Amino acid sequence: MTVDVAVTGLGLITSAGHSVDATWQGLCASRSFAVRDPVLAGLPVDFACSVSDFDAADRLPRRLVRRTDPFVHFALTAAQQAWDDAGLAPGHVDPARIGIVLGVASSSYVGFGPVFQRLDRGEEHLVSPLMMARSIPSMAAGETAAHLDCRGPNFTVSSACASGGHALGVARDLIRAGTCDIVLAGGAESGRATFNGIAFARMGALSKRRHDPARASRPFDRDRDGFVLSEGAAVLVLERTDHARARGATVHSVLAGYGASADAHHPTNPHPDGRGLHHAITTALADARISPADIDHISAHGTGTPVGDLIEARTLAASFPAGPPPVTALKGAIGHALGAAPAIQAACAVLSLRHQAIPPTVNLDNQDEAIDLDIVTKAPKEVPLHSILSTACGFGGANAALVLRAP
Repeated sequence: MTVDVAVTGLGLITSAGHSVDATWQGLCASRSFAVRDPVLAGLPVDFACSVSDFDAADRLPRRLVRRTDPFVHFALTAAQQAWDDAGLAPGHVDPARIGIVLGVASSSYVGFGPVFQRLDRGEEHLVSPLMMARSIPSMAAGETAAHLDCRGPNFTVSSACASGGHALGVARDLIRAGTCDIVLAGGAESGRATFNGIAFARMGALSKRRHDPARASRPFDRDRDGFVLSEGAAVLVLERTDHARARGATVHSVLAGYGASADAHHPTNPHPDGRGLHHAITTALADARISPADIDHISAHGTGTPVGDLIEARTLAASFPAGPPPVTALKGAIGHALGAAPAIQAACAVLSLRHQAIPPTVNLDNQDEAIDLDIVTKAPKEVPLHSILSTACGFGGANAALVLRAP
């Protein structure tokens, strides 16, 4: 018998807001949060969607903040929100039955930059002994487990920009297998670093609209020219539905389907016919025991790159023979948070189910004529929602698809 896995807690911190409600309100405001970024000053692309006016020390112990990097701050903040939202408390649940699975794509290049500068100056003695422990991807999950006393399986999934989606899928499977009763799952990332800014700009992946950052991220628009770097985190509390009901928890939604695949094609470009993403989508639908016609809304990967958006759009059209349902792409508003992006999409899909509304795709002024999708723009669209598909693609040909449905 298939075990239903419920979402009982949500935590979000994004460039649109520092909480679940603030992020949702920001997305529904139909505006971009891209601005000039002092961290990227002097680079060919000097803007990003940053988590502004955020001081981790206002929410976390100062000693913990000092020994960790921003992606960990975001993970801890979102995890604490999700923990509180789920009504979890020490002593009420066996900590050995609570796991942590987080997606992180790129480690912490924020912290590595100053270290390389010191090494170049021959100042090895000034490199912090905590440098490795604060920066490796696994510390997002490790520090979260220590902070919340979760003693079950604990690890990080790293599959580029599909990381957060795979983390949620793997976490759900841990619950289905009986390994855990509860798993905190999602993704965290801080892509605002000189290394990322240079690397993505050199490969032509970033938008070059320095004169107008707020209009730079343009998913599915005919004038799109690349994505905008972003940061943030999303954590969802996943739990056996019977376990949640037994402790009186609120079930926000059900993570009903998960599909994963590889393009097996190219280090950075998706396969031209979208075969990997199509397989992930069909697998997720089969896992959820539904047909394409049962999906009411698609939260698309939609980064704003010329090739990626076109291939994704064609794949969605091929995966939904009767025509895809209404689509949105959150990256028009909040940029591309790399490994955290799929988790942010999943959390916002839960919010769409709660509010029965689809947030708009920002900056879609002139839809590409080659993209035959019903894309929500300008304002939120209120529509009955029961099942939502969320897609993610990453370097190395990694693909993830999730189906979330109303409880």
